[in-house]
Amino acid sequence: MAEIQIKNVAKTFGSYTALHDINLTIADQEFMVLLGASGCGKTTLLRIVAGLETATTGEVWIGGRRVDHLAPKDRGIAMVFQNYAVFPHLTVFENIGFGLRMAKKPNDEVKRRVERVATLMHIEQLLKRYSGELSGGQRQRVAVARALAMEPDVILMDEPLSNLDALLRLEMRAELKGVLADSKTTAIYVTHDQVEAMSLADRISVMHQGKIIQAATPIEVYRNPAAEFVASFIGNPPMNFLRAEPAGEGKWKVAGQIIDGPRTSKGPLQFAIRPEDIRPAETGLTATAKVVEPLGAHLLVTSEVDGTMFRAVLDSDLQVKPGDKLTLAPQPDRVRWFDPQTTKAVA
Repeated sequence: MAEIQIKNVAKTFGSYTALHDINLTIADQEFMVLLGASGCGKTTLLRIVAGLETATTGEVWIGGRRVDHLAPKDRGIAMVFQNYAVFPHLTVFENIGFGLRMAKKPNDEVKRRVERVATLMHIEQLLKRYSGELSGGQRQRVAVARALAMEPDVILMDEPLSNLDALLRLEMRAELKGVLADSKTTAIYVTHDQVEAMSLADRISVMHQGKIIQAATPIEVYRNPAAEFVASFIGNPPMNFLRAEPAGEGKWKVAGQIIDGPRTSKGPLQFAIRPEDIRPAETGLTATAKVVEPLGAHLLVTSEVDGTMFRAVLDSDLQVKPGDKLTLAPQPDRVRWFDPQTTKAVA
């Protein structure tokens, strides 16, 4: 069992607080993604779990054992970094087996493990090559294979795909998720790329300014963001926001339209809707198209609603050009509401 418990972890650098009282439990064999913009604290948290950074306060437990006082080599973890850190003077076989050699594993054990993970990562035909003869994607596969060869309880990955081109990232994402499921390893993966997070994670922890704003499944984070930051960070394009004024019990005035909404709030609120949850209609929000971007199967129309930028993903068959007046109707069950004071979601 390799459940990870992060308990009340905080980290300060002088007067700057990088992490604020983080509490997070990651289940055995779960793939957890730490997602956030640069500077949000996700890599610092990963390094604390790895033992490369010391928490100012708090505890880290792995598999029911407190490890924050242990050296990285004693925590039962392996780590994959953004830069591949593949030794140029060693073959692929020697690179993958490097950690096993350092641990003084028998030769037959090294051979068995190296060949097993090389097959998992589809690089078994490269074992005799040197890293200089490999592409970037192949070198990243070697780095992941080297970590998996240690058969760790936990594997930690810090933006391991960010140096690859778009097609390689897509290929590696699919392979990585399958490989980690087969190896039955608990994983923490750091990224700023929401597409990576959505496609890889069992759960996503969205971080902002040293705090975890929401930890939930990808679909829950996408459909039911717990805070305005999550709604604006997740999704490409992100959610639209319009000011909503109270107009009677359970009624709200949004850009001149009366819309059903929360009954318990006194207002004002933030009305939010994703661009793909908007349809042209006879009645709805009045918009003026500003920019029309044909994107194959659909159009991304950036318009202005009540003086606010408002995006809609519409069918590519629609004839829309800049300056056109549109009437856009949000799907009622997809509307979300946020308190502008706390920025938290309102039921």
